[in-house]
Amino acid sequence: MQYESTRGGAGTGNAAQAVLTGLAGDGGLFVPRSIPRLTAGELEALREMDYTRRAQTILGKFFDDLPEAAQCAAQAYAGFEVPLVQAAPGAWVLELWHGPTAAFKDLALQFLPRVLSAAKAQQGVTDETFILVATSGDTGGAALAGFADVPGTRVAAFYPRNGVSDVQRLQMETQQAANAFGVAVEGNFDDAQRGVKAIFSDAQAREYFGARHCELSSANSINWGRLAPQIVYYFSAWCDLRNAGALAEGEPLDFVVPTGNFGNILSGWYAREMGLPIGHLVCASNRNRVLTDFFEQGVYDARRAFYKTISPSMDILVSSNLERLLYELSGRDAQAVAALMKQLSEKGIYAVSDTLQAQMRRIFSAGSAGDDATRATIKWVWDAYRYLLDPHTAVAWNVWEKTRGGNKAVIVSTASPFKFSADVLQALALPAQMGAQAQCEALSDATACPVPPSISALWSNPRGRVTACARDGMLDAAKRIQAWE
Repeated sequence: MQYESTRGGAGTGNAAQAVLTGLAGDGGLFVPRSIPRLTAGELEALREMDYTRRAQTILGKFFDDLPEAAQCAAQAYAGFEVPLVQAAPGAWVLELWHGPTAAFKDLALQFLPRVLSAAKAQQGVTDETFILVATSGDTGGAALAGFADVPGTRVAAFYPRNGVSDVQRLQMETQQAANAFGVAVEGNFDDAQRGVKAIFSDAQAREYFGARHCELSSANSINWGRLAPQIVYYFSAWCDLRNAGALAEGEPLDFVVPTGNFGNILSGWYAREMGLPIGHLVCASNRNRVLTDFFEQGVYDARRAFYKTISPSMDILVSSNLERLLYELSGRDAQAVAALMKQLSEKGIYAVSDTLQAQMRRIFSAGSAGDDATRATIKWVWDAYRYLLDPHTAVAWNVWEKTRGGNKAVIVSTASPFKFSADVLQALALPAQMGAQAQCEALSDATACPVPPSISALWSNPRGRVTACARDGMLDAAKRIQAWE
């Protein structure tokens, strides 16, 4: 499988090169040159497989020139659970948060470090790989956990100092691996993401790190090696519903996805293009509804107020992975995509054609929910179904209720509610004025839902390697971390 940039100026590379580079040299994102499509027989065969074998089958289509990818998937998903729970009539919740950091990012960030190491071996790369991550909360902890003590790597997670939950912060601040670093940025997620991209596109910065035998790469979903593993769980959910007799042959299935950087829902789009009978992909936003407005109006306008919400992983105004969708739906017009991204960078706004907007609307629906609606949904779903939602999944549930059509739906659940105990307690009208540990315990006592062991362990973990920087000081912070022994 060959990969190319969405902006057309970086040539092509194989899967190993795409994973190692992360971001294309022209600032674009790598995409597969062609999207593999499963036959009806292959799709049915997936039903007889466990999650690991499904992952090996799907990922093998994209990493066919990296045979070690199959073993990487076997190691990554050994013992993993990806439950599909019927929470209401016609609606199932896909719980993607049963990994080491209780967030859906684990499903990709247990695979990526392994496939990156395999890619380095194939390409004969002996320099250290320095992973730079911008995070709105969950990616940082999952990346630090995934790359912990992986030989030949160093990883830095840049997170907004006041823009993550207490549990998310602790997961980054208490990681004990010698190669893992948390960096608190004085700014929001968009500042962190912009800073990481600036480092990648800075020739002098790359020269600086290269002179120190250190190559930069990314674990954000801008890296294809992060995005591809997420395709698997869309297929797996469909297989589980078919096996349970809840879905007829050929019956379309909707997925409702809480969305920030657009990587999770884009993975669903790739699954659809590969032959999965998806009806609609429902893009659910919080008060930062830039994506909702885009799908409704065809105008992406990031020139707006940034709101801190109780669903912080969705507090994003610049959704990087949307660039991949624009590239695919524009007929892979790299010149047009580059022009749109230039407008976004320089003016903070761009508009797509009526034709492109119509294409998007055939596949995507969109809606948003503010904090009050999110809290109300958490309480209503608990009272009605005794199912406990985190704030991000509650946004998706709320949007599903407002936009649902005739298809059965899977609501994609991205994090454990215990990562956001204070907000969930408040939504349930329970006392929340206490420390983070006490909040988790109080939520567990009130609902009889167990606290994930990975979260319970946080309270006794010592502080790890943590630093801080201004929003314009991220390159200097990366240099300090590279030299940190």
